[in-house]
Amino acid sequence: MYRSEISIDLEAVRNNAQQVISAIGSSELWAVVKANAYGHGAALVAQAALEAGAKALCVATVGEGLELRHRHPDVRIIVMGPVHPREVVDAGQGQLECMAYDEASLKRLTREVPVHIKVNLGLNRWGFSELPKDLPLSTVGAFGHFSHPYSDRQMMLKQLDEFTSRINGISGVTRHVANSSATLELPNSHLDAVRCGSSLLGLSFSATVRMRANLRPVLRWTSYLAQTRRLAPGEAVGYDAAFVAQEPMLMGVVPVGYGDGFSSRLAGTRILVGDEPAQVIGAIASDALAIALRRPAPVGSPVTLVGDGIRLEDHLKFARMTNWELCTALPTARSRIRRRVV
Repeated sequence: MYRSEISIDLEAVRNNAQQVISAIGSSELWAVVKANAYGHGAALVAQAALEAGAKALCVATVGEGLELRHRHPDVRIIVMGPVHPREVVDAGQGQLECMAYDEASLKRLTREVPVHIKVNLGLNRWGFSELPKDLPLSTVGAFGHFSHPYSDRQMMLKQLDEFTSRINGISGVTRHVANSSATLELPNSHLDAVRCGSSLLGLSFSATVRMRANLRPVLRWTSYLAQTRRLAPGEAVGYDAAFVAQEPMLMGVVPVGYGDGFSSRLAGTRILVGDEPAQVIGAIASDALAIALRRPAPVGSPVTLVGDGIRLEDHLKFARMTNWELCTALPTARSRIRRRVV
């Protein structure tokens, strides 16, 4: 018996990729599978996205790119993060396309790999504030990243104008700036290619956008009820008495904790026992969490942590976690969690 199980629906990935492709016209879909496809499984998601029509894969590190290169010898793989000097030769041998974000990185990469010039649009992480006067012949792409892709449409429009004007003199390269949110909400940002990760996984902070785009969640996470007990008023649950019963109540214990990827910041969120909502109470431990039960449930009852209306996005909002932090941290070790492909 596994403590918990993650199910990955690859047909949902294919559906989502096809929905994006239908929305972007002549632009290419590039599948973002960095950080193990945000915890969903990079190899699985990449394969499904390519089968559905994606034309390239985007990763954050050379190591991630090389792992995928073994599986996809003829697919464009773009490394969106910095390349250490000791990795340049490996990147070249792996036929990876890499990001140049300042003069030093451009000089380091020019002789070894195809280069994508990163334009700083306001994130101030990576990117040229002023483009080099003479770009090397190895330049194959020019790109940027919106600083407010989920919250400020006017800022996105301003930065899109800035991006297109700054790269106006560069010809013969792939122009790409749109992430999932911009792809679905700002058609003018599609340019030559769009970089989508969360939309392929059926994730969106806007339920309206997700439904309008016919995106389907890819990940489902389940466990089981391992114990129940009754609490009298004044009895506490969890470390440091983080929760104290105010009246007689029934509680349950689920064998999933922050060691399994269920963040300690999710204390107070809701999950399902069977089809009944249950609130997480007390402090979440490394290996267990406690819930308040509305009615008796037998030990072994199914528990849904994500799925059946329990949205990953709702957990993120509750915990004030950024982007897809929760699913990205899900473990892959079989000793902690079982992974299953639907």
